[in-house]
Amino acid sequence: MWLLSVLLLPVIQGSPALMAVSDAVSGPVRGSLTVQCRYEPGWETYNKWWCQGAELKSCRILVQTDGSEREARGDRVSIKDNQKLRVFTVTMEELRWNNADTYWCGIERYGPDLGVKVKVTIDPVTEQCHYSPGWETFMKSWCPDADLDTCTIFVETTGSEFKVNILSINKKKHTFFMITLGE
Repeated sequence: MWLLSVLLLPVIQGSPALMAVSDAVSGPVRGSLTVQCRYEPGWETYNKWWCQGAELKSCRILVQTDGSEREARGDRVSIKDNQKLRVFTVTMEELRWNNADTYWCGIERYGPDLGVKVKVTIDPVTEQCHYSPGWETFMKSWCPDADLDTCTIFVETTGSEFKVNILSINKKKHTFFMITLGE
């Protein structure tokens, strides 16, 4: 009986089989972020996954391992398991505003999967643009994409000087800058 109580001790104390190194992470727009999730011995060859959504039972899996240490890739997201260290790493790249959400590190198993919540936020970014003298009265716009032919304009000014909470124009210095704020 004594041996049984010693074997059950970690479960009784509530030691988690899976935990995120941090329960909240952030990264800049167009940048990247990394999340590490640690697991207890015995889960090395199980599939690990990363999903998005407020509830674990209904979240959408974005990327998943195949039980090996091979890196798996999805759309701007990758996952790699280090079974020796018992940690898997998720990397999200080319972050966008709509990436701010609740995510889950998880381990697939028979019955309900193991999962731990991670809150992802996107950091504000300040963009400053310079223009030459003589362009003070022309319309100015800011587009976050590299391809000007297909970009979506986030902010457009009129030719007159004005300030709002996300855009500031300084005609004397011939600059305008935009602070991109989260939702």
